[in-house]
Parts: sequence; C-alpha cells; structure tokens
Amino acid sequence: MLIVSNWKAYVEDLAKAKRLSALAKRLAGKTRHAFVLAPPAPFLGILAKGNRSKVRFAAQDVSATTGGAHTGEATACAFVNAGAHYAIIGHSERRAAGDTNEIVAGKLSHALAQGLTPILCVGERARDGGATYLGFVREEIASALATVSAKERAQVVIAYEPLWAIGKTAADAIGPRELSEMILYIRKVLAEYLPGKSAARAKVLYGGSVEPGNARELAAGAEIDGFLIGHASAEPESIAAVVQSLS
Repeated sequence: MLIVSNWKAYVEDLAKAKRLSALAKRLAGKTRHAFVLAPPAPFLGILAKGNRSKVRFAAQDVSATTGGAHTGEATACAFVNAGAHYAIIGHSERRAAGDTNEIVAGKLSHALAQGLTPILCVGERARDGGATYLGFVREEIASALATVSAKERAQVVIAYEPLWAIGKTAADAIGPRELSEMILYIRKVLAEYLPGKSAARAKVLYGGSVEPGNARELAAGAEIDGFLIGHASAEPESIAAVVQSLS
C-alpha cells in the first residue's frame, strides 16, 4: 500500500513538519506500507537532507517551465536536487487555480524528464445521470499520457480524487462499490496507453475524504494500491489512525 501524505499548506511550522516526518519514518519501519511525504516546498529540502529511511518525498506541484527568468517558480530539476522522488501533478486545487489539461501534460513531461515519479491526479467535479463524468476522467488521463512515451507512461501513478467527495465525512464520501467501478474504468483507459499487462500493474490511488473510519473499507473493497491523503495527513493522530486501520 502506497500512502502519500499531501500536507498542502496546513503545515506552516518546521517543528511540526519534523514531527510528522519522524512519525512517518517510525510507521514505515513498523509496517509494509510505502510512505511518501509532500511537504510545503520550503520544508522539502530540510526534511529530505540526509534521509536514509524508506520514506520518500514529493513536490506538491512543479513549474510548467524548465528554468530561467521565472521569479517564484520551482522547477522539477530544483525539486530533484532538494531530494524529491515524486511529484504531484494536476491536483484538483491546482486545476482550479488555472492548470489546464495542456499545462498538466507539460508538467508531467518535465517531472518525467528529471526522473521524478509523477502522481497524476484525475477526477470529476460531479456525477451526472449519464456517463459524462467517465469521459471527463478519460480526457484528463488521455491528454496527460498522449505526449509521453510508453516507457514513461508506465512510471506514472494515477490518483483518483473525485471533487464531489472532497471535504465530506467518511459516511458521505465515495463508497467501495463506486470506487471499485471507477478503478476498473481507469485501468481500462490505461490499457489503451500501456502495452501488455502494464495497465494491470500501474499504481492507482484514491484521494478524497480519507479518514480512519473509511480507509480500511475502501482499501479492501476497491482493489486500490494506496491513498493520496490531504488534511488527515497533516495531523499526527489522524494519519497514525489511518495507517493503523490499514494494518
């Protein structure tokens, strides 16, 4: 199980960031789960420096540029040099801030070119009575993978995060059956872009109101490979409870 903790901007204190990082390292030593931490950019290099644990670090986003006169941008290359192994690409909050499918595709290419493993976020805003939402998810996947090679596509981790489920309680978020159906659909789409059995081996995560009360049920009933966890990952008690529920 791959557990990606996206701290977003919830963690603004370095001392807290260090406590969360130390907790992840302890949990990684006690379980078989793989842990990836996505701290705010100013903390990534500090936390990753000298890291010899099984925990890996991720950029919450990367620039659409490759360097040069772009004040305030943080490139994929800079994140690699800071110690990142992964990069979250196309998160719903970045898409809401203006990242189009074309921009997401460019960021994915930059991340891959620098050796980062992209965690590509996809998900519908709402579910309608027909299958429009399926086409929406298909387009997000297709537009991102179309411009990279088959070998590069096999490296991409997909994180399904339906926007309508974000911010809900465990009881009101997605259920195992709905999630299972979507995971099967995502793998069907991936099969169009990945050769042989690569689609079946691709990692597909779920993100959206993941809590201690629903993580185990979702993991058991939906055949997912892990979770992209937001707010719950920024508090030691809640992320520890999620991990315990999965163990």
